[in-house]
Amino acid sequence: MGSLNVARMGFFLPTGPLGSSLACEMSCSSVGPPGSSPAGEIPCCWVVPPGSSPAGEIPCECPADREQRFFAAMSRLLPVMESFYTLQGEGLYTGQAAYFIRLGGCDVGCTWCDVKESWDASAHPLRNVDELVQEASVHPGRIAVITGGEPLMHDLSALTDALRAAGFRTHIETSGTHPFTGEWHHVCLSPKKFKAPLPEAFENADELKVIVYNAHDLQWAQEQAELVNARSVWYLQPEWSRRERMMPAITEHVKAHPRWRVSLQSHKYLNIP
Repeated sequence: MGSLNVARMGFFLPTGPLGSSLACEMSCSSVGPPGSSPAGEIPCCWVVPPGSSPAGEIPCECPADREQRFFAAMSRLLPVMESFYTLQGEGLYTGQAAYFIRLGGCDVGCTWCDVKESWDASAHPLRNVDELVQEASVHPGRIAVITGGEPLMHDLSALTDALRAAGFRTHIETSGTHPFTGEWHHVCLSPKKFKAPLPEAFENADELKVIVYNAHDLQWAQEQAELVNARSVWYLQPEWSRRERMMPAITEHVKAHPRWRVSLQSHKYLNIP
């Protein structure tokens, strides 16, 4: 049994007997005898004349429609490392109740990342968007924070549509390294040196949050601030393991450049999950 790489989803689907239906969604590009397919593609399991199909199978349709239907279905499945109701501990919305959905998958590779277990999307179960929204809706808070990992590795349109329909504000925490999908009330852009954000990330940012690990990061933060839109709020946040060492420099930088604010990981100080 082989596997099919699902674009921008960060994981693989099986092909062969167990995954043939999904494989067919991607491979059939013309109507022909059963089992036929273009050279090098996955064999089609139901390419048959229009209007007919093997018992229990989906009737054949044009390849563009099949592909669209396939990705629409896949966009409702996301690799979820964890989801939980808590208080936002960082940035502009610090202290407010929020439901966090942490998605698996990240290709940025920060050496000081505190959730490296999120990097491998295939290590986390696929969850249905509707189930996630149903779980979030049990709680009274109506802010949903989508984080990672790098959440924009995935198509988030179905997730934000469902959350908004349930009355949630949709917030995202992203490094901005992938194209935006979904509709957002608040975008927290946290750019990293390890992989540059796309230009659209600076345009979309409501909040710029730069993690400060060493003194050079303060100058780098100024360079990022020059790229971001005029409405954004700027934060400097010490990397947790270096907070005592870096806070004096951050303090002096904010005093010299008062557009900046300090963000602290208050949930860690207060032992809030």
